[in-house]
Amino acid sequence: MTVQHCLPEQLALAALREPLPDDDALHLAACDRCRGEVTSLRRAVDAVAVPELAEPGPAVEPPPSVWAAIAAATGTTVAPDSLTPEPVGAQVLPFRSRRRGLVLVAAAAVAGAVLGAGVTAVLRGGDATESVTAVALDPLNDEQASGRAEVVVREDGSRALQVDLEAPALDGEYYELWLIEPQVVDMVPLGVLRPGTQTFELPAGLDLGEYPVVDVSVEPIDGDPTHSGVSVARGQLDS
Repeated sequence: MTVQHCLPEQLALAALREPLPDDDALHLAACDRCRGEVTSLRRAVDAVAVPELAEPGPAVEPPPSVWAAIAAATGTTVAPDSLTPEPVGAQVLPFRSRRRGLVLVAAAAVAGAVLGAGVTAVLRGGDATESVTAVALDPLNDEQASGRAEVVVREDGSRALQVDLEAPALDGEYYELWLIEPQVVDMVPLGVLRPGTQTFELPAGLDLGEYPVVDVSVEPIDGDPTHSGVSVARGQLDS
């Protein structure tokens, strides 16, 4: 008789400590295989669910090292001190909302780990999509990270950024995805990124012409929500 194990979606919920239907909960309590998968997946959840990032904070101002790296890559010669930042309102994500995004990304990461490499972990899906632009994410400073980012538009008009990342696993750190202005006045954090394929919701009203630089950084788990200044891959979307 074939044993019906928990579906990947149920394993993801269990890893997030969400309640399961009675039948799945009973099976999980008795199945060593499913419990082992949940235990493994919870490591991924614990790695990205950083409590300190729940605290609200000011708009993100990139450190000088980020400016220097992007200036070198794009040929921009304007110094950041000579720029006058313009209000971006809701376009820059507040960190309380970002915390919610981290939880959703954790769920997506878990689902992706269950389903295997090459399977898209979608935060919101089911609608047909149309690709509007894509860019290669090239490694920086001899780093081993690279990939591809693609902007898609759904039938309901919502947009997402699909990212394929090839990068080594990190220990005590994590990858994060950003959209950055060419002048590096402001940046928008999209969430925790893991090697493989993920889809990130783009904030409504965000002008990709103003934030065309797709940046992958390595972040320490230190509670600081700002960019670490350590980027490993980057590309610029066409306007």
